[in-house]
Amino acid sequence: MAVMNDAAVFLDKDGTLIDDVPYNVDPDRVRLAPGVRSGLIRLHERGFRLIVVSNQGGIARGYFPEQALILVEDRLRDMLRRFGVPLAGFYYCPHDPNGRIRRYATSCTCRKPRPGLFQRAARLGRLDLRRSWCVGDILDDIEAGHAAGCRSVLVDNGNETRWELGENRVPDYIARDMDEAAGFIIDASDPGRPIRPQSFARP
Repeated sequence: MAVMNDAAVFLDKDGTLIDDVPYNVDPDRVRLAPGVRSGLIRLHERGFRLIVVSNQGGIARGYFPEQALILVEDRLRDMLRRFGVPLAGFYYCPHDPNGRIRRYATSCTCRKPRPGLFQRAARLGRLDLRRSWCVGDILDDIEAGHAAGCRSVLVDNGNETRWELGENRVPDYIARDMDEAAGFIIDASDPGRPIRPQSFARP
């Protein structure tokens, strides 16, 4: 087993790691998305540190209090722990410029597609962002990962509907689910195994 130590896979939460239930903070409604169990086991076995990075604008909009995320985080950690996968970090942005809770209604550097969550995690965890990856289900995740210096994989599960391409918004790979994303990341992180670039055919 290769030990990466300073390399992470940054995981979007809603729609990538778990099924997308808008603004959900009920732990009983948390369900792992397809391919997550097998994909995360493979990444963990290769030594990647697994870190959640999530926009939680529902806090700024007043849909739920910030403290409610604690139960969701605890539930997620427990689900992954059952098959031997620890989370190395859980980072979220509570801001939304259009929010109605004044303390959170602000522009920030942590709301994806900005890279602040990644940079904070890297600083606290002494991670090498150049050796790290981001996996998300929309192009804002891809842009945030690239802006932080990571390579990025898009899980194309139908959640990205606008396909607005631009600087940093073209994924390094498009996968059907987390397991396929994990396989690509593992192969592409092996210096002895050349990887052909994937053509990007989306509009």
